[in-house]
Amino acid sequence: MEKEIIGWIYEAAEKIKSGLGDALKVDQKNGRTDLVTNVDKEVQDFIVGKINAYDPDALILGEENGQDQTPIDKGRVFVIDPIDGTLNFVMQQENFCIMIAVYEDGVGQLGFIYDVMQDELFWGGPKVGKVFLNKEELAAPANQSLSEGLIGMNAALYRKNLYHAQEIGQTSMGIRVLGCAGLDFIAIIKGTQIGYVSMLSPWDYAAGKIMMEQLGMTVIGKNQQPLSFQGREFFIGATQAAMADIQAFDKENL
Repeated sequence: MEKEIIGWIYEAAEKIKSGLGDALKVDQKNGRTDLVTNVDKEVQDFIVGKINAYDPDALILGEENGQDQTPIDKGRVFVIDPIDGTLNFVMQQENFCIMIAVYEDGVGQLGFIYDVMQDELFWGGPKVGKVFLNKEELAAPANQSLSEGLIGMNAALYRKNLYHAQEIGQTSMGIRVLGCAGLDFIAIIKGTQIGYVSMLSPWDYAAGKIMMEQLGMTVIGKNQQPLSFQGREFFIGATQAAMADIQAFDKENL
C-alpha cells in the first residue's frame, strides 16, 4: 500500500507545481485569510480517484469537496489534505505540504507528509514499524523537556493566551509559527521542535499523529482526552517530557 500512496503523492505534487502562476485561482472560504484554490480541489479529486481505484470500499475524510464529516472508526479510512498551508501556497509558493493518513477501524496505520518544494517525504507508522525521510529510516528524537526546545504554536492561541499558550511558550526556548501543520510535524519528527500546540482539524493532524506516536511521542486533545476526529479541536503533540511539562500548567484544562 505504501508504494502506491507514495506514487500518488509524487504525481499530486507535479500537479500542484504546474498549478502555480497564472493558472492559480483563489477563493475565500470563511474570510480573506481562509483560502481555497482550484488546485486544492483538483488535487483532492485526483487523490480520491486513485484511492477509489485502489480500494473501492475505502472511505475518505478530507477538507475539500464535502468529505469533511466521514467517521474514522469503521473500516479503512484515508484522511487527506491536498494542500496543507494554503495561505503559504498562495502567498509564498512554498512552505506547504501534501498529507495522507490511513486508519483502519480507528487505528492509524500509515502517515505521509510531503514538503513539496523541498522534496522531502516523511512517512511511516505501525504498518511498517518505522518512520522514514524519503528512503532513510529515522531514529526517535531525544526526549527533551519543554525548556530544552522550540515549540510550534497557533498564533491566535498565543496572542489570546488560550490554554496557557503564553506560559508554555515562555517556558520553552521559543515559539515557532509556521502556518502549516505538516511543517510543524516535520520539525518534531526531525527533532528540531519538541512539540506543537494548536487548533486543528482531523486532516491537519491525522498523518503527523501516526508518525509521532510511532516515534514514542504523545498526542492528546482537550482535557487530556483522545482526539475526536470531528471538527476543529485543541491539539497538543510533544515529546513525553515536554508533554508532562505542558500538562503541569493546568491539569484540568489541558
